[in-house]
Amino acid sequence: MSLFKARDWWSTVLGEKEEFDQGCLCVADVDNSGTGQDKIIVGSYMGYLRIFNPQPVKPGDGVQPEDLLLEVQLQEPILQVEVGKFVSGTEGLHLAVLHCRKLSVYAVSGTRGNVEHGNQYQIKLMYEHNLQRTACNMTYGPFGGVKGRDLICIQSMDGMLMLFEQESYAFGRFLPGFLLPGPLTYSSRTDSFITVSSCRQVESYKYQVLAFATDADERQETGQQKHSSGKKLAVDWVLNIGEQALDICIVSFDQTVSSVFVLGERNFFCLKDNGQIRFMKKLDYSPSCFIPYCSVKEGTINTLVGNHNKILNVYQDVTLKWAAQLPHIPVSVKVANFQDLQGVIVTLSDDGHLQCSYLGTDPSIFQAPRVESREINYEELEAEMKKLQKIIKEATLTQDILPKSEKHRDLTVRAEVSPDLDAESQAIDSEVKAEAVPSVTVKITIQSRVTAQKPNLAVSVQAPLAVTCDQFVFDDLEPDSSETVVLSVFLKGNCSPSQLEGNCFVSYDTATGIPKVAQCNFRLPLRLICSPAQPSKAANHKLTIDTNKPPVSFLTIFPDFVDPSEEDQANALGFQFLAGSKTTLLASKTSQRYRIQSDQLEDLWLITKELTLRLEEHFKKQNCKDFACTFSGSIPLQEYFELIDRHFELRLNAEKFQELLSERAVQFRAIERRLLTRFKDKTPAPLQHLDTLLEGTFREVIALADAAEENQANLFQAFTKLKSATHLVIMLISLWQKLSADQVAILEATFLPLAEDTQELGWEETVDAAISYLLRTCLSKSSKEQALTLSSQLSMPKDTSRLKKNITVFCDRLAKGGRLSLSTDSATQQAAVIPG
Repeated sequence: MSLFKARDWWSTVLGEKEEFDQGCLCVADVDNSGTGQDKIIVGSYMGYLRIFNPQPVKPGDGVQPEDLLLEVQLQEPILQVEVGKFVSGTEGLHLAVLHCRKLSVYAVSGTRGNVEHGNQYQIKLMYEHNLQRTACNMTYGPFGGVKGRDLICIQSMDGMLMLFEQESYAFGRFLPGFLLPGPLTYSSRTDSFITVSSCRQVESYKYQVLAFATDADERQETGQQKHSSGKKLAVDWVLNIGEQALDICIVSFDQTVSSVFVLGERNFFCLKDNGQIRFMKKLDYSPSCFIPYCSVKEGTINTLVGNHNKILNVYQDVTLKWAAQLPHIPVSVKVANFQDLQGVIVTLSDDGHLQCSYLGTDPSIFQAPRVESREINYEELEAEMKKLQKIIKEATLTQDILPKSEKHRDLTVRAEVSPDLDAESQAIDSEVKAEAVPSVTVKITIQSRVTAQKPNLAVSVQAPLAVTCDQFVFDDLEPDSSETVVLSVFLKGNCSPSQLEGNCFVSYDTATGIPKVAQCNFRLPLRLICSPAQPSKAANHKLTIDTNKPPVSFLTIFPDFVDPSEEDQANALGFQFLAGSKTTLLASKTSQRYRIQSDQLEDLWLITKELTLRLEEHFKKQNCKDFACTFSGSIPLQEYFELIDRHFELRLNAEKFQELLSERAVQFRAIERRLLTRFKDKTPAPLQHLDTLLEGTFREVIALADAAEENQANLFQAFTKLKSATHLVIMLISLWQKLSADQVAILEATFLPLAEDTQELGWEETVDAAISYLLRTCLSKSSKEQALTLSSQLSMPKDTSRLKKNITVFCDRLAKGGRLSLSTDSATQQAAVIPG
């Protein structure tokens, strides 16, 4: 049992899916019972008014039916409830309920029951005021020093103070320089109203100044006051606290001294009557509510402060005296007296958890039961021991023989990549124009536990990478046998790949003829496609990656690219791609940032990915689990759109070349038919230059075929660059919005749906359809968008304007709080989250 935990004395949960806030809780002897026992009054935004009288049989009991004295559903949401002397002609306590456009005052009375049904309680409406303006909060007190009654002041959402002398409306005044309403309270000692304005300063207004100021109803539409109707509203004193306030309380435990307590977002202030600071306390948490409740020591005041960590702190002035754990986050806290228990802490959460608790410990009333004495039968115990030992021995002998299907597969394949490049390159027919094209050795081992028939090994890497041999056929593998093959991977195409990963697949048949597949992945080194180079200061494209850890020296995370003797490479490193531009990696010496820059956008991808992977591995070795990378810059959409336009332009050219080739082929065949007819004719006729036309058409066909082939090679390079840039954009979006693994998977499926690009099904139309679906479902702004139907047929678009617009809208809705999901339920909920 923890000492620092609030002890549950009585608790209940109010309603279902109801909402509550700061003003929804009040404790007082609202039924004027005269016993000094408080009742709990709770109002909700759903319009329910409840009154409780907790009477638990023992501490920790839940609510009993007789604890609920009254439950009434009013017609409007309840913003605040207060208890005071609100009815003229009597000093009894009455209940004031504030609605958005109405103030109602009720009398709560109880009738003693004659039989076992208990007492009956009811409320009677004494009077109500219909408000011309939307209310925000209210306060009450003996305004102007009146005796035996309380007046009510209501603050509207547009900054008007409306004062009511019980059954009648007195006057209304606008606060100067008003923007948003803040907390409001009344100090009876100085006869003034105290609030916190949008300027983040505490302001005090005298009641007499309000009474003689210009009437709000006579103010002109331009906002200027008439000089003939009264004085200008002047503030009594002002104190700038530099933050918005959550609540204000006036405390006067000593008749000679009163204090103004202000709870800010990060600080806790205590002020004198004239606005001077008595003391302040800087909080290291986000507070949610507070209440000053007593003065234990002369000259000091005790205060309860609740926070969003579910902790209730007890302060004596600025000294923390106690901290207690609560089961919920309190939005309102009060101190009440119930039965013979004084100083019960009453807390209310925003979802309706109402709890009465106390601090300290509970006495331990547990007593260990007496052990029954019985005679021990040693023979039975010995027989049971032998039986258990036999079971343990059998399990020990067979645990290495019996297969475990989850951990031990029938056939496993494992790939090991050599840490060093090949001393003699194994590259074959490489199109790269560099002086030397490196290669790296990959050793693949197949281990079989059972008989594997006709095993075939296939190794695949993403073009433009290639392997020296991608297919291997083995003889049948016997149980507990293995096969090992060695191959090399190198860069064949004249462009950088979008992924440095490879896959191994082994297909085989079991002894019973069941086909099975085993696979594994391997990661290729960065040195395979780039070499160390001098860092470059100027570049067209730059990215900055933020981390939460100090920068790591490149000598540590890039040992294969740096020279240990050169210290200047610790914070700056250059990479020269074999088939690309130079990329520079910089580490900040003063901040936790890394910059990647290059002349080509697509070349940033592999360096950025390698940097994040190596940083994660570095901090993982140091047992650092909270390392994270973030991106706070702008997504390079314009540069990304240029790559999309270039790829789409080559697709249009391919379509044009295909049409021209088709036309020339038809023309070539027509000329051939005519020539064949002339040659078959028994009476020779002149060719009329058909042979010349045939030769010219043939040359045109060959030239168009060469151009189409060159365009196809350029299209492949453009698609590879587009995939690299797409990977980069996906990573930046995930770091920018801190997406989960599931959301990143949806993002990759949306932007990278195709492994290969064809004329029949291209990247642009596929991605456009996927993004349109997300914008219509989980990222939709309204039900109207969800009702739109998408085209069921994909065709090549005329241009990329629609695709670029959808990508821009997609990023914009993610920035506004949208979240990716494929379920229809979450899509409906997201429509309410994204602001329209």
